[in-house]
Amino acid sequence: MHAVVIGAGVIGSSIALQLRRLGHDVTVIDRNSAAGMGSTSASSAVVRFNYSTFDAVALSWESYFLWKEFKELIDGTNGYSKDPLSNSQEHYAHLEDRGYVMLDVPVLSNDKTMALFDRAGIPYEIWDSNTLKERMIGIDAGRYWPNKPVKSDQFWDEATEELGAIFSKHGGYVSDPLLAAQNFAAAAKREGVIFKFRKAVAGIDKKDGRVCGVRVSDFDSQGKKALDTGGEVITADVVVNVAGPWSTLINQMAGAGSDFTMELKPLRAEVHQISTPKDILPGPIMGDLDLGTYVRSGPGGITLVGGTEPECDVLEWVEPDKVDEVNMTRTVEVFESQTYRFARRFPAAQIPSTPVGVVGVYDVSSDWTPIYDKTDVPGFYVAIGTSGNQFKNAPGAGLIMAHLINEVEKGADHDNKAVVYQCTKSKSAINLATFSRKRDRNLTSGTVMG
Repeated sequence: MHAVVIGAGVIGSSIALQLRRLGHDVTVIDRNSAAGMGSTSASSAVVRFNYSTFDAVALSWESYFLWKEFKELIDGTNGYSKDPLSNSQEHYAHLEDRGYVMLDVPVLSNDKTMALFDRAGIPYEIWDSNTLKERMIGIDAGRYWPNKPVKSDQFWDEATEELGAIFSKHGGYVSDPLLAAQNFAAAAKREGVIFKFRKAVAGIDKKDGRVCGVRVSDFDSQGKKALDTGGEVITADVVVNVAGPWSTLINQMAGAGSDFTMELKPLRAEVHQISTPKDILPGPIMGDLDLGTYVRSGPGGITLVGGTEPECDVLEWVEPDKVDEVNMTRTVEVFESQTYRFARRFPAAQIPSTPVGVVGVYDVSSDWTPIYDKTDVPGFYVAIGTSGNQFKNAPGAGLIMAHLINEVEKGADHDNKAVVYQCTKSKSAINLATFSRKRDRNLTSGTVMG
């Protein structure tokens, strides 16, 4: 079987590697000049486990162990491949295992989170407000829910109650998201996967209703404009759409999507960098839906601050055919929104005078849960709608997608009897129907937290 994977981000490269390890021929197409140069490069690479469904929790927990053994996973040692790579790579991304704190918030039930963690076998602690203040030096433990615009007078109202948190000693962040994608890609390439960069998908060919090839043309050096180079057809038995914010356009080319119950739409997002408040470095990662941010420490005394899409803020949705026109410059409005909320939580924070950080575009599904599935077009598969929260699951996503494709191509009727992936590290069984294109909308937090 020959598979064409569209998208060389961290998930696309992971899928390509695992398909190859199952013995399939694989070609990867990407518009950029190297792996991981799209949405992956703007990721905060947070590793956490608090999702709203068991299978999402289980996937993140399994992926945690894979990040812990990332070098072995990439090199194919320790049982990850029948044919380990003969030469290791020079540099590897790694997991900064700092722990994770999730502050209490009404939209995420602690009882439900604890039940899911117990079922998955994830250790955790319940912190009251005093423990939170002891363990997170410099934190203001005030409860400020509901979210408020930072320019409103109400934003600065004093809290009348305090909150606690759920803490897991496991979790943290991956040191370098771009390097992680390139590690996956380099391993895949050395195992025989072909990568074609600066390529635009011009069309998807079908024969008797089934995909049979992908038509590509060259992109310019910036990856912005497709050039009229005559085109090339790459024959394929299977096509996997992992195109991130461009995924809807790829679906349209394939004629897929008419039976999706989930809508997909790109979302522009910013993450900003500030100095870490004294004494909290390195500190655990923290999710603060109470105020509307997530934060993680980084090297050199920095903190990355991202948003959790507070309902009071105007989100920057993008039309699928306008992704290339998105403003990739940081804005004062979003900078103030995120950093002021962080400073409310950590009053000692030092806020820079000008925005410093990154801009990315998420591929968001209606319920902020990814679609890892087949489609109604035979041979056409999707790993899309990752909603800004799936970097952490890239190792596991590669495995479940390769398993799903393998099973469906052998005759499994996934729509009527869901394929199940048996985790090798955490021992959970993941029902892949949770990530179906035809699922009922999951009752999630409605944010990047999933």
